[in-house]
Amino acid sequence: MPEFSINIQNVNKRFGLTHAVRDLDLRVPVGSLCGFLGPNGAGKSTTIRMIMSIILPDTGSVEVMGSDALRNKDRIGYLPEERGLYRKMRVGEFLHYVGRLKGAGGADLSRRINHWLERINLSEVVRHRCQELSKGMQQKIQFLASIIHDPELIILDEPFSGLDPVNTSLLNQLIRELNEQGKTIIFSTHVLHQAELICDRIFLINHGVKLLDSSLEEIRRTFDPKTIIVEPLDEYVDLSTAQGVHAVHSSNGQQIHELEIESDADPQAVMQAVMNMTQVRRIELRRPTLEDVFVELVMKDEGEAAAEEVRRELSHV
Repeated sequence: MPEFSINIQNVNKRFGLTHAVRDLDLRVPVGSLCGFLGPNGAGKSTTIRMIMSIILPDTGSVEVMGSDALRNKDRIGYLPEERGLYRKMRVGEFLHYVGRLKGAGGADLSRRINHWLERINLSEVVRHRCQELSKGMQQKIQFLASIIHDPELIILDEPFSGLDPVNTSLLNQLIRELNEQGKTIIFSTHVLHQAELICDRIFLINHGVKLLDSSLEEIRRTFDPKTIIVEPLDEYVDLSTAQGVHAVHSSNGQQIHELEIESDADPQAVMQAVMNMTQVRRIELRRPTLEDVFVELVMKDEGEAAAEEVRRELSHV
């Protein structure tokens, strides 16, 4: 059995003048839960389509479970970004049809369909036509269609699209459970905090270029906290004058401040400088989020203006 479910080496893909994926290397260990992250247009869906052999790379190699996706299609579950249900088919018929296409069948398939419809709280729609379902319901049915044949590798492209917070939480839970059963799961999203909740590995891409490929634990060790949360007793103190503070961001209507510290500053020294200035109710380091890490990497690669554009995009999702 190969060590990696997916092994991409030096892959490039162009569409006319657009260099969608650039010199990409990526290895996804068997059994991992990997978030494939980046803003819209970063190259995530293009890479997934190459993994699935829907399109081919211009250069480089893509290996899936030791060969390619076409040879292993019945071992892969794939939820594409472009949704597609057979609108006139009834839900149960649709899931049976997809399951049989993937090599499943018989009483076990019927049992599996009933089980999963119950898990996503949609048992009552088994006789409904797909076109009668809401957008969120359709999204959950398409998720079931991608896993109904019990695949070893599950690839989900923007799986949370169209889901409300309750169903997003449910899908997060199901993804974790499938991973705990030994499934290798990759999902792409531009909503970074969702991946941060459940992933053990993170892959960040921007303009087709890999910026980060590491375990979540390693990321947290590598990127030091750059923000200090302060709630001072003196509401008039000017914390921007503390040594090592680059900028201060205050919550509207609250006496809570986020201190963005300079890149070469020691967080502990800055905290001590603040406490020397004023008494505080609370002071703590804020662990960097994936958004913080991503913006920092974009800033190093493209400059502050590009990083600010990425931050604005991520803040609107």
